[in-house]
Amino acid sequence: MTKSQPLQETSAPQENPPPQPRTSPESAVPALPGPSTGRLVGVDLARALAVFGMYVVHIGPPLSATDGVAGWVRYMADGHSSVLFATLAGFSLMLLAGRREPKTGLAGRQAKARIAIRAVVLLALGTAMAMEYGGVIILGFYGVYFLLALPLVRLRAKTLAIIAAALALVTPQLLFALNSLLTEPVRKSVNAYDPLHRLSDVGVLDLLFTGFYPTITWISFVVAGMALARLDLSRTAVQWRLAALGAALTASAYGMSLLLAGKHALDSLAEGGGSSGSSGSMSGGSGSMPPDGGSFEPQASMLLTAGPHSGTTFDIMGSVGVAILVIVGATVAMDRLPRLRRLAKPVIAVGTMSLTAYVGHFVAQSMLSMPSGTSTQQSWVPLLMFVLGAIVFAATWSRFFRRGPLEYLLNAATKPAKHIR
Repeated sequence: MTKSQPLQETSAPQENPPPQPRTSPESAVPALPGPSTGRLVGVDLARALAVFGMYVVHIGPPLSATDGVAGWVRYMADGHSSVLFATLAGFSLMLLAGRREPKTGLAGRQAKARIAIRAVVLLALGTAMAMEYGGVIILGFYGVYFLLALPLVRLRAKTLAIIAAALALVTPQLLFALNSLLTEPVRKSVNAYDPLHRLSDVGVLDLLFTGFYPTITWISFVVAGMALARLDLSRTAVQWRLAALGAALTASAYGMSLLLAGKHALDSLAEGGGSSGSSGSMSGGSGSMPPDGGSFEPQASMLLTAGPHSGTTFDIMGSVGVAILVIVGATVAMDRLPRLRRLAKPVIAVGTMSLTAYVGHFVAQSMLSMPSGTSTQQSWVPLLMFVLGAIVFAATWSRFFRRGPLEYLLNAATKPAKHIR
């Protein structure tokens, strides 16, 4: 995540964590015959990688201070880790709504109620954290994503994929057009009556259009994750098709952007305004404002770029491609390499409690008086210590409890949904 982002939902919070550390939370959700447990453990591994990617952006050295392999790792973490979280958030949403087959009737209504409650809790938690850490917190955005995705939870994989593609093609251009209407006076007028903005400086306009992870463009990632959840990821044929799709999206999106916009088309925009993890040029969010405090004027040529957080069609397509490759790769590794799966158990545990890991690293930074939400370290040692700490905590906690601390509280908050009739 670049300043990112998010959780399980980043990975979005899980509904049914495993009774044992080696089992993924999703494994507690009834599935159709055939799929293996490894498929879901692979999703947990992908969540853990997304968490560590966010750690890289928030705690590791800035991109401008790295080169070689370290620079490549830092670049891949910018934007891509938060996108992976958002994609996995859509996957997790379908675990609640019925993964392979949507829940209907009473079960369907209760599932939607649970999702809605989670969305409200995440919005509230995100707003509270934004009061302390600023607009880099993705949880509030997650809440909006979940609410807007509710009407789509019963759709088939193909339909969801088409919707995700349509959103990727249309929303960046729409956001660009909206930026000409959302002038500074208009924003100030709206924000003056927005209680969320008065609380945390992250109001409705930020959540929908101008924040670090604007819903208008980021909802594409969530819907793509929902489509993935509808597929049987344990089938070899499905894995091959998804790997081919991910590679094609990545190569075509970034290749076309380089061809149309030149050699700087893939440059990261995350540090353009002195803030790692900005929403980039398209949304004009707080992270992308010029250092001198002047107004932000996006140019049409930016629509051809594909750098992390640029929010363009090419960026969305390429980032989804990368997310698909990571999820499929993690799934195949956990299914076919049992020894690696055993060795990765402590890392997988982090993925089963990604909300706790995400919130925890901000709290730990505050306790250690480290700058939160931006990477200013020149050393990789603090990052390695945070990663190790998260692994040790998650592995230890999962030996005694079925859910992470915040995952348990989030699950408890959704209990009233069972009263829906």
